[in-house]
Amino acid sequence: MVKDTLNKLSQLKQSGFGQPCPPRHGLNLLYWFAHDYIDFSYGIIVSKYRPQNGDFGFHKFENRIEDEEDDPLFPRQNLPYYEVGNLNYSGADKLPDYISANYRHNIPDSNKDRVIVRLDANGSFNRVYVTQHSDLKRFDNRKTFRVSLGLLQNIKNKSRDQYLSQLSRTPDEQGGFRHTPGEQGGFRTTPQRHNTPAKNDSWCTIL
Repeated sequence: MVKDTLNKLSQLKQSGFGQPCPPRHGLNLLYWFAHDYIDFSYGIIVSKYRPQNGDFGFHKFENRIEDEEDDPLFPRQNLPYYEVGNLNYSGADKLPDYISANYRHNIPDSNKDRVIVRLDANGSFNRVYVTQHSDLKRFDNRKTFRVSLGLLQNIKNKSRDQYLSQLSRTPDEQGGFRHTPGEQGGFRTTPQRHNTPAKNDSWCTIL
């Protein structure tokens, strides 16, 4: 189950979601979602579209388990979940080019990131999550995070180059972060040093 909530850009950066970019597309996907797909009204996340219609490759997320040892990714409730980000899915060709610019069929990491939403009875999104595939069927529980309304608003108010520049990780940060649950759904992070990656691995492509 999801334990951590991302409230700040610094926490999104430290979570490792969508990194390195390229080839991963998650950071650009989240920017598009916050900037173009949703709006806000009196503290509620309002969708400009209906995910049920399949626009941009949105489709139902079943929240099922693949074997008895697995836990569901999200709480089991009588509310539907929808996911977006599979660049092979019908309708995904309507996403902006900057999301799919680094996609290659032979590079699985270029299509592993997803945004998942929970739709309430009024048609608004009462939960937004980011996650990544651990294999072709499963999502990684340890790399699944709720994204707060405040963080989504912060992303919406930035240009894409401002947003990406604040999320670019230095070579020392490329290996990922170890995190432990903190207060109020946040988390504390401790950087782990790893070998320096290839040049420019820490930068998203800005088109």
